[in-house]
Amino acid sequence: MATQASVVSSSAIPSESIPNQTCNVFTYKESARVLFPTFYIIVLVISVSGNSLVLYITCQKKQKFNSTSLYLINLAISDTLFTLALPGRITYYILGFDWPFEEALCRLTAMIFYSNTYAGIAFMTCISIDRYLAMVHPRRCLRLRNVKVVRGICVLVWVIVLLETSPLLFRTMMKKWDEHRTCMEYSNLDESPKTPYVLLFACATGFCIPLGLILGCYSQINSKLSRMAKENPMTSKSGKSQRAKNVILLILLSFVVCFGPYHINIMQFMVRKLLHEPSCEEKKVFKMSLQVTVAMMNLNCCLDPVIYFFAIKTYKQRVVSLFKGYMPSLSSKSMPENSSSNT
Repeated sequence: MATQASVVSSSAIPSESIPNQTCNVFTYKESARVLFPTFYIIVLVISVSGNSLVLYITCQKKQKFNSTSLYLINLAISDTLFTLALPGRITYYILGFDWPFEEALCRLTAMIFYSNTYAGIAFMTCISIDRYLAMVHPRRCLRLRNVKVVRGICVLVWVIVLLETSPLLFRTMMKKWDEHRTCMEYSNLDESPKTPYVLLFACATGFCIPLGLILGCYSQINSKLSRMAKENPMTSKSGKSQRAKNVILLILLSFVVCFGPYHINIMQFMVRKLLHEPSCEEKKVFKMSLQVTVAMMNLNCCLDPVIYFFAIKTYKQRVVSLFKGYMPSLSSKSMPENSSSNT
């Protein structure tokens, strides 16, 4: 997980030193000044709106939380905290990869970025396992889905993630480049021969293993539903059964689309780095692809509220109720549907 973040941060070159840099990986700076700020402004607006709505409706009325809703609330909290780092990144891109703030803020941005990334992955995995236990082992694993136990798991996830990312606050994250001060750039990677191995291990534990768990949960639930459908065709139409399947499918799609390209990009470059020293052109391509895949990964904070909408029946009903006065036609069409396909 955040081992990857720690390696990157620990290898950053102090901003006071300006080594000989013969390969300029910032060749697309002008186009990036337009594309990335525009993208992140859209992400900021959608994420703040979606996740604030989740937290507002959830906290508006006291309700009985279950294991799934607790995991989803923590996911929304993680995404909301992440948006605090976006204004700084937007400014950084507008200025052409020039960080105008203090280094302490750069370090804090790095910590928030990696905390959101891997807290998001952890809670998505927890939700998938929770749905698997509810569908495949509904009675045998009741204790693991107990609200008190789930709260403890959520606290444990936050403690682990924060412990792993907190070292970023104490390491140099900035580097001078052509009169610019870059922040959180992978061009600061350590040239140690151990770096590719450490990053490959981090990607395996932070992405590949959770992906395997989510895939396993989805396949087991799908298999269980298929058996139930053969035994009783009406069971396959059960809203609860289909909801469990659809929630994990949404998580799987979001996981693959948002986190997949970034981690695959890191792994393929590290493998090539083990085989030969990358040329300047390869570094430029890697820098550009990394910027794009990081943007795709940040998109997950916009998609998580969609998962919440389809996963929690009461949330869906309260959203419809909240906008009832503004969109009467939506309310009249949606409420009957909710009653028949509760989530």
